[in-house]
Amino acid sequence: MSQQLLTFAKGGGPVKRTISISELLMDSANLALSGAKTTSKFDIPYDLRQVEADKGQLDQVFSNLFINANHAMPEGGTINVMAENINIEAGDSLLLNEGRYVKIIVADQGIGIHQDHLQKVFDPYFTTKTKGSGLGLAITHSIVKKHDGHICVDSEMGVGTTFHIYLPACEVEITGDTVPGETEREGVGTTSLAGKKVLFMDDDAIISMSVTRELKDLEYEVEYARNGTEAIKLYKESIDSRNPFDAVILDLTIPGGMGGMETIRKLLTIDPDVKAIVASGYSNDPVMSNFKEYGFKDAVAKPYGIEELDEALRGVILGD
Repeated sequence: MSQQLLTFAKGGGPVKRTISISELLMDSANLALSGAKTTSKFDIPYDLRQVEADKGQLDQVFSNLFINANHAMPEGGTINVMAENINIEAGDSLLLNEGRYVKIIVADQGIGIHQDHLQKVFDPYFTTKTKGSGLGLAITHSIVKKHDGHICVDSEMGVGTTFHIYLPACEVEITGDTVPGETEREGVGTTSLAGKKVLFMDDDAIISMSVTRELKDLEYEVEYARNGTEAIKLYKESIDSRNPFDAVILDLTIPGGMGGMETIRKLLTIDPDVKAIVASGYSNDPVMSNFKEYGFKDAVAKPYGIEELDEALRGVILGD
């Protein structure tokens, strides 16, 4: 809930990377409907476009919709999930920018929403549930808008409710030979990065041990720093020994020590080409959504998976 409120607050900008909507929809539905009587049915084309988006924030969007649909069908039912590629022309009634989009439809067979309430469903704190917070759909609306998208709803009492979400698609076409969920980026997932040196800075010993171990399992060479002072020392030593780090991961906030912002400023004076990734659990921090302006090459939001971190490392090391 705290993360959702931060997202809803002004400044909670998305940390975007290329993602598969089809894969995320299925994962969100499986988690949100675990143990429920309700089932989900998917109709998603093989060539559905990918989007540049914050995976964690869109997961909130889809989870909120699936949870609401499940609550609308207490005796069980089917949630129909559809997606398609569409093009928005100038002057479209949706008031979206011209371009390529992905349209997602989430439809339930539930009790429906009364017409008097339909225009209020995205208002903060509006709810018809006795135990609801009224924030789920307001947060959903906020996230979609911050992705330059659009969300709308229609409903009929006793028939069900349908949400329509429009998200800008990536400019690069995905070929029909690409399996949904895969990112077709040259080098990512195919080029071996065995032996590439990574400097990992985080004050949390448990996180550091876990991430270091997993990166080593992926055959990276990893050195660990607890704060900016240690990170700068290790980076200087690597330059002096002519065996520099290929990438640096910096935690944005280090209680009682030098954090990512001050560290990157000093690293840039040592090496203007340093390939640094910023990591933080505070996605509302402007550094996360505007990382390039601060000298970083990419950003990962905590908690992140090793696959996401590996993708970010590959991107900065290979120059994607």
